[in-house]
Amino acid sequence: MYNHIDEDILVHLINIIGEENVFTDKETIETYSKDETENLFYPPEVVVKPQNSHQICEILKLSNHLKIPVYPRGGGTGLSGGALCYYGGIALSIEKLNKILEIDNNNLQVVVEPGVITQTFQEKLEENGLFYPPDPASRGSCMLGGNIAENSGGPRALKYGVTKDYVLSLEAVLPSGEIINTGTRTLKNVTGYNLTQLLTGSEGTLAVITKITFKVLVMPKFRKVMLAAFNRVDDCISVVSEIFKSGVVPSALEFMERNAIKAAENHLNRKFPNSEAEAHLLIELDGNYELTIEKDIEKIYEIIEENNPYEIILAEDRNKMETLWELRRSTGEAVKSISVYKEIDAVVIRNKISDLLRGVKEITKNYNIRVVCYGHAGDGNLHVNILKDNLEDDVWRNALDKVTEEILKLTVALGGTISGEHGIGLTQKKFLGIALNNTEIELMKKIKKIFDPNNILNPGKIF
Repeated sequence: MYNHIDEDILVHLINIIGEENVFTDKETIETYSKDETENLFYPPEVVVKPQNSHQICEILKLSNHLKIPVYPRGGGTGLSGGALCYYGGIALSIEKLNKILEIDNNNLQVVVEPGVITQTFQEKLEENGLFYPPDPASRGSCMLGGNIAENSGGPRALKYGVTKDYVLSLEAVLPSGEIINTGTRTLKNVTGYNLTQLLTGSEGTLAVITKITFKVLVMPKFRKVMLAAFNRVDDCISVVSEIFKSGVVPSALEFMERNAIKAAENHLNRKFPNSEAEAHLLIELDGNYELTIEKDIEKIYEIIEENNPYEIILAEDRNKMETLWELRRSTGEAVKSISVYKEIDAVVIRNKISDLLRGVKEITKNYNIRVVCYGHAGDGNLHVNILKDNLEDDVWRNALDKVTEEILKLTVALGGTISGEHGIGLTQKKFLGIALNNTEIELMKKIKKIFDPNNILNPGKIF
């Protein structure tokens, strides 16, 4: 189906981007053979690190002509195998396209290259009094190009939206090597189909992003964080809908069950408040008027008190707030440190979270499998981590797909869908038919065929 990399092709690649940007050594190949997805390993034949869009054009022209698969890659933090080199070929890293090209304070817009680290981007904006809300857990190492590929969200999505809500325009290279520019810097645009939104969330299967124009916000002046502990999960989840019904919109509303808290404690080797409680909500409020935030906090206190809390903690200074956020942000790494695992990125409407969580527990109990759950309660996005623990390999393999399928079917039956922010990639493609019908899938395949008739860009993903 595809051609392999030989010496002649390596020479072509070296001529395009220089010998110092072409890698075939064992250590580099091993690094780019995996991401943060559970227990997967697919080595590329060569890793290339272009420095500009022209070089990417030439690499894709060569690959398209010779039928060589190309796998765009950002920070390697994906959780669905979306950047893994399933058929070998070329791992195309965007890490050297890492410049912030323009910060336009007057129009609240920023132009960047895709290899900029998300946290670096956010901190640079903060120095200018600006705010980019999408906040994935891996923000310290993930890249903006990868965020666009996966349409990343994070805790603040419930108030501020996800990546797609901030992308105004893109420069991208098609598999043919042609450059396209989608969108515009104007805030209104109904000029043809919205290719910008089509590329956002397309998981690197349609084009390689080389330049991004984001809209950004002014940094809110005030922020406060609450951590509410509950003895019953149902009481904890009931608070979520009641907060929104009261008219309060937190900037983050995160759920953690007890075993997620315990995993974080073990991972960080420190004790967190009220960790014996059955469930926790981390609630953040922000805004430009401190009095408004205080009134919202009073309202939230009243709602929590009506739902049998264990204890409520309020953090008002930056250090205390970051300590509470560290608890939430560390849960993903904490789960990984326990054993081999599979993470399901299920999402439902807010008032169905209790039903989903209860169903997940029943399903995994039937298979004698342990599960750790946490996630973004404010937008119904539950991260379900299925642990291998000490199960025999064959028992684990036989049970995993069955458990996953049952959980995803339950999610869709509750009006949800099978991925909120991690994408379909490699690990979820066998379950795509649970969420989409054949007509919908075939339409997507036709779109892929138009963009990439030779199927060289990130093949083996989604379908």
